[in-house]
Amino acid sequence: MQPSASPLLAGRTALVTGGSRGLGRALCQVLAREGANVAFNYSRSTADAESLRAELVAAGRRCWAFQASVLDRPALGQMVQALESETDGIDILINNAGVGQVVPLALMEEADWDRMMDTHVKGAFLSTQAVLRGMIRRRRGRILNISSLAGVKMMQAPVHYSTAKAAMRGFTESLAKEIGRYGVTVNCLAPGVLEEGVSANLPEKRLADYLSHCALGRVGTFAEVAEVAAFLVSDRNSYMSGSTLIVDGAV
Repeated sequence: MQPSASPLLAGRTALVTGGSRGLGRALCQVLAREGANVAFNYSRSTADAESLRAELVAAGRRCWAFQASVLDRPALGQMVQALESETDGIDILINNAGVGQVVPLALMEEADWDRMMDTHVKGAFLSTQAVLRGMIRRRRGRILNISSLAGVKMMQAPVHYSTAKAAMRGFTESLAKEIGRYGVTVNCLAPGVLEEGVSANLPEKRLADYLSHCALGRVGTFAEVAEVAAFLVSDRNSYMSGSTLIVDGAV
């Protein structure tokens, strides 16, 4: 992993929730390539987390991996405290942690709904709250919330997933208004269908229908979304806040 000629994020410290696999892993890799020191949390796969941490350290970046749920307020507090004690503070937060499940509303259990909303929405709330005081104190920060095309356009997708992802847009807009005076920006990134993750559960017929409406005629990659994210949390993106950017190949 070679650094770019002009790193976007040199000297910054970034925290990515749900960072050990999938899009989260790509986010960590691209942020590190762009000069950031990267911390991430994960829930289960210690092997994935350790391989990513080792990769980023080998590339010359500081990296921290924390096994902690985004729903565990004390653990999040300890994670942020540890990072702030070892760095000049957390400059970037990417709320990426999430879950996927394909089930029709008529067959959905209450626990299914709660798990989806808790992980995406409450997790973003708790993670943001944990880092926000430090950003306000330093009067600097970048927060990026990962939504989905299913949260901003009417399309066939699990109702609880679409609802949770739509909530991320509202969270972004209201928080941007609240904390902009402190020099902290808040934006939202809504990817379309990607190579893996939730998209891998799409039935073949629905995927074909999606591709028939996609101007680029293909699904996106984690790396492509991560490249956009790196710009959004950089100082080169200094006047965008409260916005939701769709990355879907023109559906």
